[in-house]
Parts: sequence; structure tokens; C-alpha cells
Amino acid sequence: MQLSERFFKERKLEHLVENQTSYTLNNAAMHVFETHLQAEKVLLQFDQPVLASMLIGKKVMHLRDKNSFDFLPGESLILPSNEVMCIDFPEANQENPTRCLAMAISDEKINKVINLMNESMPKHDGSEWALMDYNYHFTNDASIYGIIQRLLYLFTENHPSKDFFVDNMLQELIIRILQGNRRENYTQNASKLSSNNRLAYVVEYIANHLHEPISVSDLSKRACMSESHFHKTFKEELGITPIDYINSERIKMAIKLLKDPDKKIKEIYLECGFENRSYFNRLFKRKIHVSPGEYQSKFMKNS
Repeated sequence: MQLSERFFKERKLEHLVENQTSYTLNNAAMHVFETHLQAEKVLLQFDQPVLASMLIGKKVMHLRDKNSFDFLPGESLILPSNEVMCIDFPEANQENPTRCLAMAISDEKINKVINLMNESMPKHDGSEWALMDYNYHFTNDASIYGIIQRLLYLFTENHPSKDFFVDNMLQELIIRILQGNRRENYTQNASKLSSNNRLAYVVEYIANHLHEPISVSDLSKRACMSESHFHKTFKEELGITPIDYINSERIKMAIKLLKDPDKKIKEIYLECGFENRSYFNRLFKRKIHVSPGEYQSKFMKNS
């Protein structure tokens, strides 16, 4: 993306929003932007790695080497230092402003957490934890959503120890994001990695056998690990337990199947490997916040 210096100066986000609030602490700075007017090609850039997270409204993001995409509430994006974000605000107005946060985290803090992870929770294949591929776009899970909300409160709180509180929350946030990125990498590339990575082999097995009963005991044998070691290793690298991962993948599969109007709920939960409807309903509602029947009905109405 070749952009002139003058264009960049004229299109910076802080020149085109009604409200920008910034808070700076030892290892991070949080900026909350509120936009009341529709705008296009607004530029934003930080000199440190950034977590951008949508709070209200919709943006369209244009990043180098990536197709443009909608950026919606409940989603986050990890960007490297000095990355230029080119942003459209297609729906912002006075009554419904677009609100987002950008949290710049110091390289020193990130490296400190990565070193701690390599010392205390090394990967099973001998590779080291490192910064993920940048421009990592993901949907916040409940834990990351909770941390972001807590950080929003801590940055604004007038407390003498808030630097210490924020540091602890940043450590958890960085660990969870790296684990989530690792989980995404395994899920997307299991077949490529499975020949020399035991967890990738297990993830590929899960993907191919979601419709069948899957036990942690069986998975640990396939990984050539004791059950306790497998459980610990899986949770440390992917950030969730093997059972939670299996259920999450089954729910993803159910979401796809529910878009078929000819599919009955019973067919779907059995096809996804769930043994009874009440358990399926409970897990689905916990993750998607509506029942499978409600999800299918809403999809049919909107299609």
C-alpha cells in the first residue's frame, strides 16, 4: 500500500472522530475511539504491537496482504508495530456511533511473557513460543472478552496499584491469544503438520471422527502420551481441554448443518457425535447464546 505522507496526515483516525480517550501505563496504552460519521480510508498506525477490538458498530478493515473484511463487535485483531490500518466506517452516525479500542503493548512486555511461557510451559515438539503471524483476526472467547472488559475498567480506575493489576491481566491476555493462535494453526493445518507433530495428529483425528465417540484415553494413546501428560500438554498449547476442543468443533459442525432447512435437529446432533439432545442444546446455547432450533429458524428467516 503506497500512501503519501500528506494523505496519511490528513486521514489519521484522531482527526476524524468526535471522541478519543487515551490512557498510558508502564507497558501498555489503551485508546478508545468513538466515531459518529460515516468515513472511508481512515488511517491508523502505532509504533508498538496492537490489539484492536470492536466494541460497538461495524468497520471494514483493509490490511496489506489481506482481503478487506468486516470487523464486528466481539472480534479482535493483532497487528505488528507500524502496521497501517486503512478503515471504513460504513454505518457510523450520531445515534449509533462506532466504538473500538486499540491497545498498544510494549515489545518488552510481550517478550517477557513469551520467555516465561518457554520456561514454564514448553511446547511438546521442542519449538519455542514466539509471536504469532500478525494480522491474526479472531472472535473473542469468553475468557478474552472478560479480560478486555477488565482492562477497560483498570485503565480508567484511579488506583495507585493499577500498573501492577494491568501487568497481570496483560500476561494472561498474551498467553491466551498465543494459545488461541496455536489452536487455530493446528485446526487449519493439521494435515500438513500431523506427520511430525503429535498434537496435530490428534487434532486431525478429531476432525475426521467428530461423528464418532472420542475419548481422552484413546487420544492420549494416539499421541503416545500418558493420559495425564496428554491432557496437560493439550491444555497448555491449545488453551482448552481436549473435551472442550472436541465439543467446540462439534458445535462448529452443527452450525453448518443447521443452515440446511431439511435437516432435523435430531439428525444434526447425532451426526455431530452428541449422544443426547439436552447436552447438545446446553453446549450450543452456552456458545451461540440461542438454542439450535432458534438458530435454524433465524437463519431461515434471514436467508
